[in-house]
Amino acid sequence: MILTIDVGNTTTAFGVFEGNVLTNTFRISTLNRTDDEVTVLLYDLFKINGLSFSIEGAIISSVVPYLTQKIISAIEKIFRVKTKEVGAGLKTGVKILYDNPKEVGADRIVNALAAYEKCLSAVIVVDFGTATTFDCVSAKCEYLGGVIAPGVNISMECLAQHTAKLPKISLERPLQVIGKNTQESMRSGIYFGYISMVGGIIERLKFEMQKSTVVFTGGDAQMFIKEIKEVDYFEPNLTLYGLKSIYYKNV
Repeated sequence: MILTIDVGNTTTAFGVFEGNVLTNTFRISTLNRTDDEVTVLLYDLFKINGLSFSIEGAIISSVVPYLTQKIISAIEKIFRVKTKEVGAGLKTGVKILYDNPKEVGADRIVNALAAYEKCLSAVIVVDFGTATTFDCVSAKCEYLGGVIAPGVNISMECLAQHTAKLPKISLERPLQVIGKNTQESMRSGIYFGYISMVGGIIERLKFEMQKSTVVFTGGDAQMFIKEIKEVDYFEPNLTLYGLKSIYYKNV
């Protein structure tokens, strides 16, 4: 049994694997907690769900440096195992063709590997998180690069924060494109504008890459998946599967 951890800007996901089977997942808010708080929280998640504390090992990918070491320390205290961290020195099986490979977020490489192993072909990964990222992988499992755009929630917050009269809104699917009041107009702009942005970028990427499969993941993907015709697969736990694969590549 191994523990996989994906630390994102908004949420942190934990996955427990028995061999290749993902048996349990937990998601918590990514907050600047103390070392003790992280330890207690992780211990309670295992205790409440009746999970064994005898794990083989753990692996983490993180885009939040201040939290990474706290989680690694908590794992060592609770489970008495070392944690592998995705980064320099860890084999991923992905050749990175970015100008500066160190600039690529660990989660993007993990997603690239997981999507490639799922499709065994050229693939475009769209991750709907705090930022919406598009990652392009060749048929030879080469990370070609991608696109980074604001996530839908950041877009809504920015609109409310940087205008004098526009309110904060919740995101729901509008009944029609033409809004009859300010909130409806904002929802329409965010919702349909976001769909057009994602669909348009995918169309351009597929033109540059020729044949490719499109995989969606991330917290906000389900809200838009029925509206964007270009998607082939949806896997909410894509990063956790990628982490599991990298763990076993480095045993």
